[in-house]
Amino acid sequence: MADAAFKPEKDYSKEVDRQLPEAEQLAKTDLQGAIEKLSILEKQARQASDLASTSRILIAIVTLCKNAGDWALLSEQTLILSKKHGQLKQAITKMVQTVVGFLDQTPTLEIKLSVIETLRTVTEGKIFVEVERARVTKILSDIKKQQGDLKAATDILCELQVETFGSMERREKTEFILAQVALCIEIGDWTQAGILSRKISTRYLSRKPKKTPEQLEKEQQEREKKARAGEEVPEVKEDDVTDLKLQYYEQQITLAKHDSKYLDVCKHYRQVLDTEAVEEDPVKLRAVLQRIIYFIILAPYDNEQHDLLHRIHKDIRNTAVPEDAELLKLFTVQELMRWPQVSEVFGPHLCSTEIFDSAEGQSGDEKAFGRWQDLRKRVIEHNVRVVAKYYTRIRMGRLTQLLDLTEEETEKYISELVTSKTVYAKIDRPARIVNFAKPRDADDILNEWSFNMKSLLGHLERVDHLITKEEMMARIQPGAKQKKGRVSRR
Repeated sequence: MADAAFKPEKDYSKEVDRQLPEAEQLAKTDLQGAIEKLSILEKQARQASDLASTSRILIAIVTLCKNAGDWALLSEQTLILSKKHGQLKQAITKMVQTVVGFLDQTPTLEIKLSVIETLRTVTEGKIFVEVERARVTKILSDIKKQQGDLKAATDILCELQVETFGSMERREKTEFILAQVALCIEIGDWTQAGILSRKISTRYLSRKPKKTPEQLEKEQQEREKKARAGEEVPEVKEDDVTDLKLQYYEQQITLAKHDSKYLDVCKHYRQVLDTEAVEEDPVKLRAVLQRIIYFIILAPYDNEQHDLLHRIHKDIRNTAVPEDAELLKLFTVQELMRWPQVSEVFGPHLCSTEIFDSAEGQSGDEKAFGRWQDLRKRVIEHNVRVVAKYYTRIRMGRLTQLLDLTEEETEKYISELVTSKTVYAKIDRPARIVNFAKPRDADDILNEWSFNMKSLLGHLERVDHLITKEEMMARIQPGAKQKKGRVSRR
């Protein structure tokens, strides 16, 4: 296809101005004759690389077909005109854009689907109409979804790789990918949903700093300069991506919940919290704060979880959820928590949300009961870590009493913590003793002895220095008193 980046050989604008009204009048009685008449002029303008005239003629032909209600002829002419030898790319783009605008005016769904398939055929493999192809494909996917065929809707939409479209705006790209992820979640394709969601840049969704007065003044000066030069001044638009950010993290939370990745859920909720729409709404703020606390508590213990737990505990906004903050505080102190007491005090409040459910099958969320069991597990693991900190050896009977567990459950939880290298423990079953003291090798013992000896010698040197100082002061003071006495007698 020819590129009309150069000056046209001849200007057919006057011919187009004269023949278009004639073709419109002729189309009322003879549509095919009007199209043939315009086709002759279109060939002349195309061969002369007159982009403006060619575009007007293509648009006029498809418009005449639409006005006549002959949608089959419209599809036929769209295909024919797009395949003309040396057809100008920009002219095809404008014609396709015009036909896309006709989709809402189609009389029946069958006709609409026929025109959509024609457009998809015309735009296939053409980079200069990739955006129009994506939009038409999105319309087709929505139709399939309304018909209840989610699988077909997902396959149609996910075949688009909009992240490679250079001519599509970033916001529209993000909307397309979010729609793809939403369809994958609906059909239960969690793997594909996770892959697609990674195509969205979180940096683009992050809150942007407000422009300074100097930047606003500079932009205004540039707009005035363009206006004086007669150039088109673009409309100022605030690129607010809050809605996209909330939708993205809502999908990420759904994906992380499905895989029980509690720490990731907590991080996603913290990103939601860093949104003006949430911070300024007390109801939303309270709900997000609650879920941040719940999921950081449910997350398995490690260095990252421990650090994030204490940072969340220091957040002054937790005053909006005092009861949940009190539960969080229990996990930050090295004290035992009795599960029966925790269940009694916090259970009714926790189970009033959709996150937890103390009875299997009572909540709409099938994993709510599992999260309640995970909460009990986190309380027990916390208690084991506390016991391991204060005891080197403890009898099994006493340990089960502290943990409110049976011996079998106690061994199970200790084994899991030892496997994850959270604590060190050895169980002597015949003696029914649990040993939390980690054995030290010869190097550790020697290093400790060396450090203790160095510290002892340092203390002895300090004591010797203080004794010497006191002896010197004791020698000086009597002589000073005698000298003072002689001076007074004189």
